[in-house]
Amino acid sequence: MISEDETAAGNEEGENYFVSMTDMMVGVLFIFIIMLMSFALDFRRNTDVQEDSLRVVQEVALKLDALQTDVRAEIRRLDKASQDRRELLQEIRSQLAAEGLNVQIDEINGVLRLTEDSVRFAASSFDLVGRNKENVGKIARVLGRVLPKYAPCRAAPAPVSAPAPACHELESAALETLFIEGHTDATGIDATNWQLSTARAVNTYRQIIADVPELRGLLNRRTEEIVSVSGYAATRPLDPQNTQQAWARNRRIDLRFVMETDNRQGLEHILRVTDDMRDEIDRLRKASGTNQ
Repeated sequence: MISEDETAAGNEEGENYFVSMTDMMVGVLFIFIIMLMSFALDFRRNTDVQEDSLRVVQEVALKLDALQTDVRAEIRRLDKASQDRRELLQEIRSQLAAEGLNVQIDEINGVLRLTEDSVRFAASSFDLVGRNKENVGKIARVLGRVLPKYAPCRAAPAPVSAPAPACHELESAALETLFIEGHTDATGIDATNWQLSTARAVNTYRQIIADVPELRGLLNRRTEEIVSVSGYAATRPLDPQNTQQAWARNRRIDLRFVMETDNRQGLEHILRVTDDMRDEIDRLRKASGTNQ
């Protein structure tokens, strides 16, 4: 596991790519609970409550119960995706340890950090040579063994002409993207550091694919290649100190695993339900003579 300082740094990044809308869902429920309580108080003051108004209240309450059930199911799904990602990270770390490579994992943000002990870049360099190149080869082989279990789709092998990818259901959550992220230290010109960090990510990607070409055939549910690259220059340092040791730590590659957490369908359902509830509450206002 990574140190407490490194965990704090990961949290400060705020880079958890689970685009969870759970807080929004809970907020929606909270608002409607307050609305229902308000109308209940209005009805207690109104002794001439029509049966239609009571029926509307009951319908709104039933829909609120159903919405709560949907939110709980979404939370369970997100919890499972988070657990599956932890298991993925732990399995990769374990297999790399068997290869003699020690890496750090940030379970909260889904990051596997290739420390300077496994992949080290010289200042102003993006070349992978010697031991660094060998270590990237080890990483590629481990990814080639682990990632297929989390890839929902596969590209058909060449030389088939424009084949349709083969997709299948997974027991685990699906992997949406693996970002190979390049970083630099804080020295040098900012514009150059952006190019340098990207070049480090691209070179690492190229070496990984050269060692295990099959990784390019792993696709997400949109049939896009899972393995991708990004560069962050010096904007996300592990160690903010201006020392040679800190700079060496910050010249690094991170592997960030993003699981599939598509909330669009769930959010559209919530919008439909809340629209229906709003219409019924409007009817309830009219039936009770409440214009607020």
